[in-house]
Amino acid sequence: MKIAIGCDAAGFTLKDTVINCITMLGYEYLDYGAYTEESCDYPDFALAVAEAVSGGKCAKGILLCGTGIGMSICANKVKGIRAAVCNDEFSAKATASHNNSNILCIGGRIVDKNLAEKIVRAWFSVPFEGGRHQRRIDKITEAEAKYFK
Repeated sequence: MKIAIGCDAAGFTLKDTVINCITMLGYEYLDYGAYTEESCDYPDFALAVAEAVSGGKCAKGILLCGTGIGMSICANKVKGIRAAVCNDEFSAKATASHNNSNILCIGGRIVDKNLAEKIVRAWFSVPFEGGRHQRRIDKITEAEAKYFK
């Protein structure tokens, strides 16, 4: 499975940790930047990762910025994306198992490297449960069809 990775300057501090973690879990990755800590615009990276996931080039994505919020707002503008901000392990497991999230967003100004690795591992550790949760995902998909024109 390929994972798309993207960050801005504020998320750059976690990037190597996240890449090492997903590599240790046995996944390949595509790096969509940023490649330095210089100021940059997070939508550029959020959209690149979201398009890679939405288009099937990558199965999932991970986005890193200061809080995770800006990246998630932007990524969720792409049809088919369910990007979730998770700055703790419980939320990461919940969004994977209940929301079938396909992009994980983490805040580099909130989470340290140790916790970031735990969050990534937690997100990949549980499958989507389906059942009643699938019914809710289907409603989100219907909303996308209605509003994303």
